[in-house]
Amino acid sequence: MDSPIETAYPRTRRTFLGVAASLAACGALPRYARGEGAGRPNSVFNGVRIGINTYSYRGEIFTAEDTLKALIEDGLSEVELKEGPIQAFTGLSGVGPKTPKLDDAQREAILAKCADLRKMYNDAGVNIHIHKIPFGPTDEAIDFNFRIAKALGASAITLERNEAQAKRLAPFAEKHKVWVGFHNHTENLPVLDRPDPILEISPMIGFNFDIGHYFAGSKGKSPIPVLEKYHDRIVSLHLKDRTAKGGNVAWGTGQTPIKEVLQLMKQEKWTFPADIELEYKIPAGSTAVAEVAKCVRYCKEALA
Repeated sequence: MDSPIETAYPRTRRTFLGVAASLAACGALPRYARGEGAGRPNSVFNGVRIGINTYSYRGEIFTAEDTLKALIEDGLSEVELKEGPIQAFTGLSGVGPKTPKLDDAQREAILAKCADLRKMYNDAGVNIHIHKIPFGPTDEAIDFNFRIAKALGASAITLERNEAQAKRLAPFAEKHKVWVGFHNHTENLPVLDRPDPILEISPMIGFNFDIGHYFAGSKGKSPIPVLEKYHDRIVSLHLKDRTAKGGNVAWGTGQTPIKEVLQLMKQEKWTFPADIELEYKIPAGSTAVAEVAKCVRYCKEALA
């Protein structure tokens, strides 16, 4: 069976200056992103795709344009895009239980805006590999969420682990050939002593594996055995540094083996993305963008 990455939708390769025409007037991108400087971001380090879950910018950045600016400033070419920037750009007014009932024309208009969003990001050198829009309650809303993923060029949709939801989503994932990646917290960790039951539901069900939550939830066990067992069913990683007692701390001050995980990905040539998820408290005088840049440097140095 192909891995999640091998079934990903191909990235578009269009003229870089296209995004400059649409955003330069409002100053949404820095000079080099408008073709005036060093070039496009590249956060693939020695074959390992480093990206970010845009939750990391929470409370500071809200629009798709400002999110793109932050990604470029942080040198990131990969992103797991949460619902906020997508809603702001496309006009999708509600998600999850509040997903509105849309007619055909409204759906097509939103999908067209998703395609525009994909082009804007791709033209700037950023790949939307995942979106994280909560699923609505109806079959129509669920199907539309998968159509949004395809319009954005995303190979997967992520959400919190839920076996009942996995059974509901599996037929749609198989129909659209878009993966569903289930995210673990500290209390719902992947099973190691037998096949994980959520993966038995469908070949299009995988893990959005959070190594920091795993480390804290297991009271200090290494996440590497999970990667070794399930690497062909991992949609993406979430990277964060935590302590065995559960604290979220600045990278390099905790105990989560981030470097070892990244080095294993490099060694094994695994191509699923590893996404930064900034959860520690932003120091006084700093910003989320500045702290994410530190995490990017940490990854680059770990993979040198």
